[in-house]
Amino acid sequence: MGMVVSRSRSLGERHPMIGPMLYLSSLQYFIIQVLVSLRWSPPYSLSRDTISDLGNTACARFNGRYVCSPLHELMNVSFILLGLTMIAGSILVGPVVARRRAGSLGFVWMAVGGIGVVVVGLFPENSVPLFHGIGATLPFLIGNAGVVLIGITAELAPVLRGVTLCAGLVSLAALVFYASGHYGGLGEGGIERIVAYPQTVWLILLGTHLSIMVKRRTSGSARS
Repeated sequence: MGMVVSRSRSLGERHPMIGPMLYLSSLQYFIIQVLVSLRWSPPYSLSRDTISDLGNTACARFNGRYVCSPLHELMNVSFILLGLTMIAGSILVGPVVARRRAGSLGFVWMAVGGIGVVVVGLFPENSVPLFHGIGATLPFLIGNAGVVLIGITAELAPVLRGVTLCAGLVSLAALVFYASGHYGGLGEGGIERIVAYPQTVWLILLGTHLSIMVKRRTSGSARS
C-alpha cells in the first residue's frame, strides 16, 4: 500500500495538472444531463425524476412515474466517465494534497465512490436494481463521507476547506432524508440532487483551485 501511495505521489508531482484536470472534467456530467433531459417527452422533471432515470433503458412506468430517456446510452457513458475520473483523479490528487493518513483515506473513499458511479453506468436502474442500488450508495455515502474527511484533514485553503466540509455535510444530511423517504417538498429527484450534486461541484472546484495553483507555481518558476 505504501508503495502504491508513493508511486501515485511521484506521478502526481511529475505531472501535477493531470489529477486536477481529471476532476475538472466532471463538468461533463452536468452538461450531459441537460442534453439527455431535453430529449424527454413528456418533459423531464428535476423534482419528480431522479438522475438515474436519465440512464433508464426502457420507455415505461418505473417506480410510479413514466420514464423515457432516448439518449440513455449517453447518460450511462457519462456515469462511467465520471466514475473513472473520480478514481484516477483521487489516485493522483490524494497523495499530493493529503499528507496525513486520514486525508489520504478521504481520497480513497472518493475513489470508492467513483467505483460506485461506474457500477451505476454499467447497471441502469431497470437492469439489475440490486447492483445499481449498491453502486449509487457508494458515492452517496462513502464518497460524501470522504469529502467530509478531506475537509477536516487535508491541507486546503481556509475557504476551500469550509466549502469542502459544507458540501460533504449537506450531502450526508440530505442522504438521511432521501433514504427515509422524506423529501421536504423537493420531490425524490430534488432531494437526490442535494445528495449528489455538491460532491461533483466540489470535484470541479478542487480541480479548478489546484490547476490555478499549479499554473502559478509554473509561472513563478519560469520567472525565477
